[in-house]
Amino acid sequence: MLLGVNIDHVATLRQARYALLPDSPNAEPSPLQAALDARDGGADSITIHVRGDRRHMQDRDAFEVRKLCPLPVNLEMGVTAEMTKLALEVRPDFACLVPETREEVTTEGGLDVAGRLAEVKACVAMLQDHGIRVSLFIDPDLHQIEAAAASGAEMIELHTGCFANAMDGAMEREIGRLIEGAKAGHAAGIQVNAGHGINYSNIYRLFVVPHLAELNIGHSIVARAMRVGFTEAVREMKELMVAYPDA
Repeated sequence: MLLGVNIDHVATLRQARYALLPDSPNAEPSPLQAALDARDGGADSITIHVRGDRRHMQDRDAFEVRKLCPLPVNLEMGVTAEMTKLALEVRPDFACLVPETREEVTTEGGLDVAGRLAEVKACVAMLQDHGIRVSLFIDPDLHQIEAAAASGAEMIELHTGCFANAMDGAMEREIGRLIEGAKAGHAAGIQVNAGHGINYSNIYRLFVVPHLAELNIGHSIVARAMRVGFTEAVREMKELMVAYPDA
């Protein structure tokens, strides 16, 4: 199982002070340096999300990480003409289509592929025509997985936010949904990834979910890095992932 490290919240910290002076030589911390540190810790790819409101990652961050970090880059993006244009300029290895609203603090649910199939399908085709593999960030619902398969995307990323926030019996229900979703995605010939809210404490609960090729983890690694440094935080997460059984 591979680890994609999301470095968005490194940029969140930078923007807290330097939003109006993004090109200042004193602007810190550096998302690029975080990407390089993640590489040193064993990350398999780097995930960045350039939002329409540019609340954390900026366009220049995407170009810089793509150019200077040797790891594959996964660009999370809204299904908009603006973000599609940016993706075609950045040329990431992967693009993950996500829902996006200006009111949300972070991504709060999966993309409604079933309700936006024609739009999503067109975006997927355009990205693929330029050599970019596409993933869809969706809830582990069978109708969304069926729509994802119909869209032509190569991958899905199962939204694990409900799992991460669940308590007691709800946790078992959410794990059951993820197991069912992973099996359905695998049966449809789609690579199955997962992400959102995964941390050092709950990751082991996901090890019963089959067919997971990659986890995308950001906030927890950034938080842990405040204590042990970014490279070590990534290394610790990778060590936990070794226990995942081959599906």
